[in-house]
Amino acid sequence: MIGETKAGDDPADGWFPESVAAGYDAPGGANLPEVVTPAVDVLEDLADGPVLEFAVGTGRIAVPLAARGVPVSGIELSRAMAARIASKPGGDAVEVTIGDMTRTRVVGQFSMVYLVFNTISNVTTQDGQVDVFRNAAAHLRPGGLFLVEVGLPDLRRLPPGQDIVPFAVAPGADGGGYVGFDQYDVVTQKFTSNHVTVSPDGTGQFRRIPFRYAWPAEMDLMARIAGMRLKYRWADWDRSELTAESTKHVSIWERDPST
Repeated sequence: MIGETKAGDDPADGWFPESVAAGYDAPGGANLPEVVTPAVDVLEDLADGPVLEFAVGTGRIAVPLAARGVPVSGIELSRAMAARIASKPGGDAVEVTIGDMTRTRVVGQFSMVYLVFNTISNVTTQDGQVDVFRNAAAHLRPGGLFLVEVGLPDLRRLPPGQDIVPFAVAPGADGGGYVGFDQYDVVTQKFTSNHVTVSPDGTGQFRRIPFRYAWPAEMDLMARIAGMRLKYRWADWDRSELTAESTKHVSIWERDPST
């Protein structure tokens, strides 16, 4: 059911309530060491003092980064997600503030603010995304960095008249399975990520999450509004060149060192 609230879920946790948080750290996918380690390597290299993670989640990146000696703070809207951080080895080193990354302020200045795993797209208006950039800049010391990791919309795969792009079809070994697809509105730049899970007994669940995509050039303008300029842009954490075939980008903007 779309937008279904399950027992134990707090509506204040938004799209990441207890029913989602409970499985967020499951092995595989974004939690694989070969996914996490390259991101932590880059963030450690760029950090030149305390850092702040917007939408820190369950500490997938923040906890291993803190374990390397980088002082890490975080902002997270979902209490259910944030509650997992302290229970992880070394998680007590991450200071978490519950709030909205478009406006919540944390005391202090940071060498870097970072926002990973497509989460900028969870802010579904252009004004809201601009507010994220402004809030990041407000937390940075002069010359500080704002890093965003986000996927590029799959619009090149849309033939005329079609607005849906499947990204996963995974039949279950014992029956049932999973289908994932994105549905785009190229006028508003809004899209939904749709997840259909069918159990072996034929029962199913449909979950739809709203997003807004923004091209790299649009994000550069958001950064300039916030007093930042592009410093680096890569296709991935390996610092490879962004091309027309890239599926995501890692972009880093610098706050004006003179302000």
